[in-house]
Amino acid sequence: MVETQQAEHIEILDFLRRTTPFTELSEETLGQVAGQVEVAYFKAGSQILNFGEEISDWYIIRSGAVEVFRRNGDLYNRLSEGGFFGEFGLLRNRRVRFPVVALEDTLVYLIAEPLFNDLFDNNEGFADIVEVEDRTRLRQAVARREDANELMTSRVETLVSREPVCLPVTATAREAAIRMTEEGVSSLLILDANDDPERDSRMAGIITDRDIRNRLVSPGLDYDTPVTEIMTSELRYVEHSQFVFEAMLLMLRFNVHHLPVLKHRQPIGVIALSDIIRYESQNSLFVVSSIFRAQSVEELVALKQDVRACFTRMVNEDANSRMIGGAMAVIGRSFKQRLLELGEAELGPPPVPYCFLALGSMAREEQLIVTDQDNAMILDNRYDPQQHEAYFKALAEFVCDGLDACGYSYCSGKIMATNPKWRQPLRVWEQYFTEWIDKPTPEFLLNSAIFFDLEGVWGRTRWAEMLNDLIRRKAKRNPRFLACMARNALLRTPPLGFFKDFVMETDGRHTNSINMKRRGTAPVADLIRVHALAVGSRASNSFERLRDVIDASVMPPGRGPDLRDALELISMVRIRHQALDLEAGQEPDNNVEPENLSDFERKNLKDAFQILSHAQKFLKYRYQPGRSN
Repeated sequence: MVETQQAEHIEILDFLRRTTPFTELSEETLGQVAGQVEVAYFKAGSQILNFGEEISDWYIIRSGAVEVFRRNGDLYNRLSEGGFFGEFGLLRNRRVRFPVVALEDTLVYLIAEPLFNDLFDNNEGFADIVEVEDRTRLRQAVARREDANELMTSRVETLVSREPVCLPVTATAREAAIRMTEEGVSSLLILDANDDPERDSRMAGIITDRDIRNRLVSPGLDYDTPVTEIMTSELRYVEHSQFVFEAMLLMLRFNVHHLPVLKHRQPIGVIALSDIIRYESQNSLFVVSSIFRAQSVEELVALKQDVRACFTRMVNEDANSRMIGGAMAVIGRSFKQRLLELGEAELGPPPVPYCFLALGSMAREEQLIVTDQDNAMILDNRYDPQQHEAYFKALAEFVCDGLDACGYSYCSGKIMATNPKWRQPLRVWEQYFTEWIDKPTPEFLLNSAIFFDLEGVWGRTRWAEMLNDLIRRKAKRNPRFLACMARNALLRTPPLGFFKDFVMETDGRHTNSINMKRRGTAPVADLIRVHALAVGSRASNSFERLRDVIDASVMPPGRGPDLRDALELISMVRIRHQALDLEAGQEPDNNVEPENLSDFERKNLKDAFQILSHAQKFLKYRYQPGRSN
């Protein structure tokens, strides 16, 4: 009898060791738990838990399967070996909230309430997993969306059908045209004679059929003009292992139609716009091309519906939030760039150099169809208000008025280049940022949250990089500033109440709805920004910042991937409902009514918000004043 009990104890202990959330417990604690486990058996079809009845044990499935139901009889979940249930009842007045029926003959391990409460209260990792009991389901749901879209899963190298056609820098335009005709290609890579293996590649530039038309034939140059005079020398390229969607975003961002593909720092081929189009059939690429072809503000305004149609189609084609946010940010950036071109054409060349900044979601490449404009302007340090103010005021008004007409509404907080405070010389911006970090008052913290996501979109864009470098350098070594930013990041909380039900908005026309930006994506972006500043991340996008945070092991194991999945799920619910509004002919917004959530969204959103809640608790703990990070 003793030997049988020992064998059963060993079997239970082995099972617990390999089963989440018991993997979070020490060996000593596991031994204690295994010694107190009771075993129960339920035949297929039998009722295990009834709604509202008293519950005194936590259930872990050893073998078999069960179905978990809502109180109205709808199926909530199916669980098999390693799954667990009953924790909601134990944590909430010891009453069953979700009825459970054995789907198959099922063996369960029972852990009594006092032991469960002790494990929950004294083991943070264990408690986190129990509270977010469907995190695996959330991860699988996010993965299914990504797997459904070829842009997310296909590598650039799959588009490469042949080796690149190349010519030396000594070639002429005539030789280039002849070679392109012979090879049946629309581009050539131009190589220099440097054989240094340490260089990223020998590429000196690229020449396309468009270059020959626009830079040779149209100006009437001699056909024996050196190819170096008509090629593009500032090359954009992709690595062979990058995803197709990354190549698409690069083409969108820089308005290029050909990208060299590198492997081990050497070109293995060139992909063209036509290669991407077979994946990206609803053409955000063409929207960008149309923006740069527009000859007036009126023509830009006419593209507003094309932008909305592009957004809706990307959603319907199962693009993920990274793709959609990136594509919409590039489209928004293109509107800015074209308006600045048109503004300079109307007002004349700028009297001193400047850099036009994108801020917030556009700079993070997380822009959606519902957005206002956040922008600013860096002016050359030689700027003289008496001589130059009128020009830059007029240019800022031209651009901001144009953006409003194109669907990017004025910022209610006046974070725009039309505000003289945000139209300043570089030295003033450096003073701003230094003071904000050194003296983190509430006003300065608010400014930091807005302006520390910045990107130069026009003019002397290296000034924007200089400011980003200043932010990274100063913020990383200022624990007090990070602690203040962390506290600020906790002001917006996820919409979950004490019983993990959704908390609704209570003001204005959006009463009884959830603001998916203010209570969802914004808090996630805020807390990721704090971690990113702490580790000195150079990334601007929240997903890329989170990757750097994960690599730096700032968060406990598993928390980073959980937060990534939560951000993706929350973002896609926000995106999908904006697309549904557009399809219904309604003006989209960031608010979602719970009754309009699908069962899938409702089930997974609670998990995602719970992950966000735990991430905020950890943020508060990690950046306590005086704590060493």
